[in-house]
Amino acid sequence: MSTAVDGTSISRDIPFLDIVDQEFRFDSPEVVEAQERSWYADSPLGILVLRYAESRDLLRDPRLDHNGKRYLEMGGVVSGPIYDWFVPMIVNHDGEEHRRLRGLVNKAFTPRMINGLRPFIRARAEELTDRLALLDVCDFGEDFGNPLPLAIMCELLGVPAKDYDTFRVWTADVGLVFSLAHGGDIPRRVENALVGLNGYVDALIADKSASPTDDLISALIAAQREDNGRVSGEELRNLIVTLVFAAHDTTRHQLNNAMVAFAAHPGQWRLLADRPELADQATDEVMRWIPSTGTVYRFAAADFEYRGVHFAKETFFMVCTDIAQRDPRVFRDGATFDISVAREAPALQFGGGPHHCLGAALAKAEIAEVLPVLTSRLAPPVVAGPLNWRPPVGIHGPESLPLRFGVS
Repeated sequence: MSTAVDGTSISRDIPFLDIVDQEFRFDSPEVVEAQERSWYADSPLGILVLRYAESRDLLRDPRLDHNGKRYLEMGGVVSGPIYDWFVPMIVNHDGEEHRRLRGLVNKAFTPRMINGLRPFIRARAEELTDRLALLDVCDFGEDFGNPLPLAIMCELLGVPAKDYDTFRVWTADVGLVFSLAHGGDIPRRVENALVGLNGYVDALIADKSASPTDDLISALIAAQREDNGRVSGEELRNLIVTLVFAAHDTTRHQLNNAMVAFAAHPGQWRLLADRPELADQATDEVMRWIPSTGTVYRFAAADFEYRGVHFAKETFFMVCTDIAQRDPRVFRDGATFDISVAREAPALQFGGGPHHCLGAALAKAEIAEVLPVLTSRLAPPVVAGPLNWRPPVGIHGPESLPLRFGVS
């Protein structure tokens, strides 16, 4: 037997994957082989869940929780702006506390609000696509993947267009909170982003309280008042900052990841151009193939057994969505990217049960509106230079994405 960092006893038959290695990739033969051998692997950080069925089970298992405090401690953060935001974040609550906070957001962040954004999404996508058509080589992230969800998020929240450039750095960097284990300048970037966002959101709340408009922040403030103060002002700010990074950072990386997928499969791009009715199915497939949330974490709330294995309290689990969503036990031809196949198993990157991601519907709406615009106007993307990938733990995708399109 060997012992993981959490004290759990791990059989020597269990694969070990060095997830903190800078060259580690979830689509490597090493990871595929590990999935064939076992439903989980050991790592320097904790347990990696590699198969779909077990991932789905554990994301919904009430014996596991988020334990934001313990997560930050693993990254060396025990106080300061990151700690003050992350520990009380909505996703790190369970039970009644989670229902109280989520209930406020559900009242304001409605399907009607999301559907009302679709014309804006489409118009913005058309404008940015026309600009791409004029470039020999673009940095897709900078020229499309970043500005599109940023504009949508600002439209949703009621952020003035003049503040986009200031806002974009904060909202991009705060998502690195899920990559703290990789060290470097990541903690500093996250902390600086939170300081800026907290001050800016406080000013927005004050402005919208005095002069409400037709946006999500105004709706959240109205819902807070209707709840007779059950959600405090500090909790409201925390919710808005959380929504900000979720609405921007995960979607910009998912758009980048979609282009990586289509660059490797140009026939699928042409298929979508010919059959735009496949947009929703194509959206599901790019999220399955290269999810922007490559890992989703949980902690054991107490000692427990699963699949005949004993796990100690505070065992750290990472559901590895990248490889689990290609699991051949669930996905027929799961190692093939094919937008013509209707996949019945839902994506894992949005979590499960009471913690299913609040922004999942908006993210899907954005990508489903964007893909037909791009494929109808541009030839398939070709990668035109090296890709600079974010670490595989947390929100994952290329930070720089040089592409050549041509006109369709």
